[in-house]
Amino acid sequence: MWPDLRERRREPEWMDDPSLPAADHDAALRGLARLNFVARSHAVLWPRLVLLARASNRSGRPLRVLDVATGSGDLPLAMAHRARGLGLDIRWSVCDVSAHALDVARGRAEQAGFAFAAHRLDATVDELPATDVSICSLFVHHLDPPQVVGLLRGMQRASSMALGVNDLDRSRLGYALAWLASRVLTRSPVVHVDALLSVRAGFRPTEIAHLAHEAGLGHATIEHAWPARWRLWWNAP
Repeated sequence: MWPDLRERRREPEWMDDPSLPAADHDAALRGLARLNFVARSHAVLWPRLVLLARASNRSGRPLRVLDVATGSGDLPLAMAHRARGLGLDIRWSVCDVSAHALDVARGRAEQAGFAFAAHRLDATVDELPATDVSICSLFVHHLDPPQVVGLLRGMQRASSMALGVNDLDRSRLGYALAWLASRVLTRSPVVHVDALLSVRAGFRPTEIAHLAHEAGLGHATIEHAWPARWRLWWNAP
């Protein structure tokens, strides 16, 4: 039976429980990384970063990119591999409220030969470190609307060039894909539950457009992205 997706409904996710055992947390992080790999989540924002990185590199400087609420760091790691393959000079920073997630992200980056500057902070209340571009993937659905506005304002203050956000579109297609992928690609019960809760907590493009306007991102573009995602991009004047 389909849930009623007309209204957004946010419930606490198992992954956000601070009492979640480390082993279950690690299993969920691996499961989410597998979902993101198959869905090519890193590709949603990557084309915009390539353009900015090439422009910065032509002027003789690296592009600084901050990944907000990075989790296990699988998305910036995937983009770092692609940047290396293209010969692009991108300096990566990551932040998250979870010290454990940051340890995982930093360790995975080091194993692959990358150096991620890690910052433990709460992106909804703490000031973000200065950067050229800030990006945020699959985090906004964890927040209430006022927190989304605060996050976007914080990313805007921190970013000298641009910011990009992508997240789940609350739709039947998104719900069906989340149910199927979470059960095919991972045995983690945390992911099985949270994948569906995440879709029900997702914002629709029209809703995120309203919040972006409230945050002062009047010239932001919002587009649909596969699979059942939306992409927000804002360039500094």
